Amino acid sequence: MNDITLNGYTPGALGRIVELHGTYYAEHWNLGLYFEAKVATEMAEFLSRFDASHDGAWFAHVDGQIAGSIVIDGSRAESEGARLRWFIVDPQYQGLGLGKRLMDAAMTFCRQQKFKRVYLTTFEGLITARHLYEKHGFILCAEEDGSHLTGTSALTEQVFEYLASE
Repeated sequence: MNDITLNGYTPGALGRIVELHGTYYAEHWNLGLYFEAKVATEMAEFLSRFDASHDGAWFAHVDGQIAGSIVIDGSRAESEGARLRWFIVDPQYQGLGLGKRLMDAAMTFCRQQKFKRVYLTTFEGLITARHLYEKHGFILCAEEDGSHLTGTSALTEQVFEYLASE
């Protein structure tokens, strides 16, 4: 049986999550250096200004190894909504319920913070992730061409949102 824990930031988490995004999206979506650098830059910027009063970050560990993450950036919660970001589970650890546990933690935090709107951007075709988003009350609200991220292959970016009931 695997020892599974969810923790806040631990040393190495930034590099590991950037690596997971870079390798997964290169292999499955033909996204290269531009995408990986974007994840690295934006996640480093977020972690350097992290404020526990409105931000949340959870890193899934399996047998002591970082195996996934999810982040809530609440810095613009009042104006645009909180943003769910960097949700990923290492493919070798999928099927253990990590994605559900990460989503549960993030959405519990959003409800505790009383965020009126939570949104995320993703790509069309990530069926397992979309199922988790929809199970947690997110709805698809926009789609646009995302081929600028690859330069070659067509990719549809999607925006999902969760609106808290009053």
